[in-house]
Amino acid sequence: MTVTTSGGLPGGTYDVTVIGAGVVGAAIARELARLPLRIALVESSDDVGNGTSKANTAILHTGFDAVPGSLESRLVREGQRLLGAYAAESGIPVEPVGALLVAWNGEQRAALAGLADKSERNGYRSARVLPAEQVRAREPELGPGVLGALHVPGESVICPWTTTLAYATQAVRAGVDLHLNCPVRAVTPGSAGRPGDPGEPHTLTTGRGPLRTRHLVNAAGLYADEIDRLLGRADFGVTPRRGQLIVFDELARGLVRHILLPVPDARGKGVLVSPTVYGNVLLGPTAEDLSDKSATESTAAGLALLREKGRRILPALLDEEVTAVYAGLRAATGQEDYAIRAHPGQRYVTVGGIRSTGLTASMAIAAHVVDLLAEGGLPVSGARELEPVRMPNLGEAFPRPYRDAAMIAADPEYGRIVCHCERVTRGEIRDALAGTVPPGSPAGLRRRTRAGAGRCQGFHCGAAVRALFEEGRR
Repeated sequence: MTVTTSGGLPGGTYDVTVIGAGVVGAAIARELARLPLRIALVESSDDVGNGTSKANTAILHTGFDAVPGSLESRLVREGQRLLGAYAAESGIPVEPVGALLVAWNGEQRAALAGLADKSERNGYRSARVLPAEQVRAREPELGPGVLGALHVPGESVICPWTTTLAYATQAVRAGVDLHLNCPVRAVTPGSAGRPGDPGEPHTLTTGRGPLRTRHLVNAAGLYADEIDRLLGRADFGVTPRRGQLIVFDELARGLVRHILLPVPDARGKGVLVSPTVYGNVLLGPTAEDLSDKSATESTAAGLALLREKGRRILPALLDEEVTAVYAGLRAATGQEDYAIRAHPGQRYVTVGGIRSTGLTASMAIAAHVVDLLAEGGLPVSGARELEPVRMPNLGEAFPRPYRDAAMIAADPEYGRIVCHCERVTRGEIRDALAGTVPPGSPAGLRRRTRAGAGRCQGFHCGAAVRALFEEGRR
């Protein structure tokens, strides 16, 4: 098991290197770990899931509204099945709450039948158009003016943080080298080779030294177009699309029973109201096309827009306490489908344009990418089953250590609460710090335990959590 965060990189040549340890890159590394090959996963930041993946809206999608016949449609449909089973096996919290696409005007009401037909063409046949009175019965707190909704019972909410960590943990335990703080700055493409001659490998110039690899997978998210250009390609461009969100306190959870979606338009699904597995309620995201790929700050205008939309959807929500605001950047390409492209002659696969559905599709994307690598000459025989992982539960609907008398009796550290807002114990923090992929910062520890993510945002527990983090790193 190898996780490196500093110093030079190992010598020799990897069979495959995956650039980007978000949810998709980690899923690809996990899938490759099944093969008897030497695999590397490189990430520019100090943790896995530290970019777009950590700010996902955390919905396990059915793919009902994807473009029929598209690659995204197929991979989301397959991915939901795969991730649903994997989550149950690995302890990733999932709540099957269902979704309602709510119509607020005549045009939106008229569009519901078409969305139901689109759902059928995408292979999801459980969506139904509901009249206004049934919608109101399901969601009594909805604002006035509801004309109907499309009910999609298969939509769920999931923990995106634990999903990425589970993939990375399983990959590392199976022998993948995870290199953090390792930005890729240049690529010297290798030669294609001839029958019986594998050719020269690619050489990656990274912030921690050179890395040689025969096959290369670009899962760099917002920076996938820039890595693509390092390989001499310009198949697509990425426009960072900022999505700002507001997180409401757990006391707001009783106001909403489903994921409440607007009728989508060309820019995406629009502003939603959704419960989370952590017991909060999300409002967002915005959709702001920017030029700066690091602009993850929230703005007064963005939050005002969300409050305006939220007041229309669920008026009582605006009376509840706000726990946090945050923003994520999605990789918009101007295309209606994923930009997953194989270049067998270069032994290179690019995985670009992965929108918010990438969380759901991640395991199916990974299998698809391995198939594409095989077309480029990667040997894929000898695949094995991986040892299962069991992740700590972060979901409110499932047992937590502070309420488990047996766990506390066996180890009193699970009864010593450090973060009272989120009921996080010293035992959970200790386990996270000793994990296969330990956090690189207090923010990473928060994603592994929820410590500091509650209503006081670490005001009371911050010093204690920081001390435990520093102690665990020694």
